[in-house]
Amino acid sequence: MTSMRAEILESAARLFAAHGFRGTSLQDIASDVGCSKASLLYHFTNKDAILSELFAPVGRDLETIQGKLAPLDGEQAAREAVAGLVELALRFRRQVKILLVDVDDLLCRPELPDVDSATESLVDALVGRAPGQECRVVGWMTLVGIFLTCARGVDVPDEIMRVELTRGALRALGRPTD
Repeated sequence: MTSMRAEILESAARLFAAHGFRGTSLQDIASDVGCSKASLLYHFTNKDAILSELFAPVGRDLETIQGKLAPLDGEQAAREAVAGLVELALRFRRQVKILLVDVDDLLCRPELPDVDSATESLVDALVGRAPGQECRVVGWMTLVGIFLTCARGVDVPDEIMRVELTRGALRALGRPTD
């Protein structure tokens, strides 16, 4: 990846997280990077292409997590789902923030990972594949709590976030926190 391309992605991630995808123009990104809009368009055909590249690694990691969780159930599924979700949310804090800022617009975009099926799969693993609406409510609360905390806790070091998010999620799910 060229240096200019990396700078464009970094700027776009920061601006999308601060102002939303809709609230950020290509000119905003170009100005922030210090290049012309034409130069930006040489690297990315449009704003959707930037968004797609920002979220591609998230989609790959989600698929990896889902693959690891597929054969698991019960306590093991819940613990591995918490660990995977916490790592994913920490690794991609800006992307989580971007999704939360423009959630209605971004969840259905074809260039983004299939968030609906991925989150359903994660919630299923978080609750240890247990049936029942009560379990799913707690699973959704846990998933959203991890995402919201990572999106807002930018100044908290990753290690503190990792420990506390894991402990809090396991506690919310009624699992031992040892």
